[in-house]
Amino acid sequence: MVYAVPLIIFMDDVSGNISKQWNKHHAIYMSNANLPWEMLEKEFFVCFVTSSPHATPMELMRAMKDSLCDAANSGIVAWDCKDQEEVMLIPYGLFVAGDNPMQAEECSHAGLNCNYFCRTCNVGSTKEYKTSHEGYNSIFMTTEDIQHQFEAALKPGATTKVQNAMSSTGVRDSASTSILESLIELGKKLCKCKPGSQARSESDVTAALEKEFEEHMHLDTPTEILHTILLGVIRYFWGQTVFLLEKAKLLHIFQSRLDSVNRDGMNVPSLNANYICHYKGSLIGKHFKSLAQVMPFLIHDLIPQTVLNGWSVIGELVVLVWHMTIPDTEVYLVSLVRTESFKGIID
Repeated sequence: MVYAVPLIIFMDDVSGNISKQWNKHHAIYMSNANLPWEMLEKEFFVCFVTSSPHATPMELMRAMKDSLCDAANSGIVAWDCKDQEEVMLIPYGLFVAGDNPMQAEECSHAGLNCNYFCRTCNVGSTKEYKTSHEGYNSIFMTTEDIQHQFEAALKPGATTKVQNAMSSTGVRDSASTSILESLIELGKKLCKCKPGSQARSESDVTAALEKEFEEHMHLDTPTEILHTILLGVIRYFWGQTVFLLEKAKLLHIFQSRLDSVNRDGMNVPSLNANYICHYKGSLIGKHFKSLAQVMPFLIHDLIPQTVLNGWSVIGELVVLVWHMTIPDTEVYLVSLVRTESFKGIID
């Protein structure tokens, strides 16, 4: 018996380290597409093929293709434990999976960094044009259609009008759908008239919806701490501080203080002062989280007072944002307002 075996081939760049420190490797994995999807998701059925920190993705894929062609030409003899007989397997590639950057690499495409990054709609142009107001808006042509949907949601009969707008353009944005639904439901409530009370006019309802949309649209948007704070504000503040320390030739003093700091209560195994100061431009989130807690104590007499005030505010901010639970909301809000008042120090 001869069986054809379709293979799902997946390639991506991964870290070769067990820790979160990034060490880029390109790796190829393979799965049997004949398996039910419930089994395809299990780690046992994902087979490692090859990995390299040096070979390019196309070099790895060429080797993968050659191996697959050799196996398909000669066949693979295996034992069928169910039918108790020898069978021959003929493998072939069903499709190559991967994320957008890797798919672009496999198709010899420059990805989102090239001038015309979509071969279907030919959107894009030169870098100068894309950074202009007109060019930037041309990349997001659907934003105008979504804006029309929001305008329809603020008017009477919003449900039908929004549905018609989506049907006529074919644009349905998953990110804005929940907001549209909230506005439509609020509009229905505002239009309802309680017994003995006067109904609201269309202009009053529209004004109320516009106010709700402008004031409360982003209140429930969570803050992504890693990129917003650690790899955002703290990272740039760290870079400026290191620049000042190196300019004043005081980095070695900072390193010795960091190496001798008391880590009790910080929930970190080691600050590794030598690594932080040597690779000061390549730190990751866990390093910035630890540094934010101790910086004011290490640099109080090494940098200008304005920079020290900034690190003091960052230290309080980090303590406030890393709350998994808030036992007393009122006390937390008071602390938050108090920290907010420190803004004037660094402005």
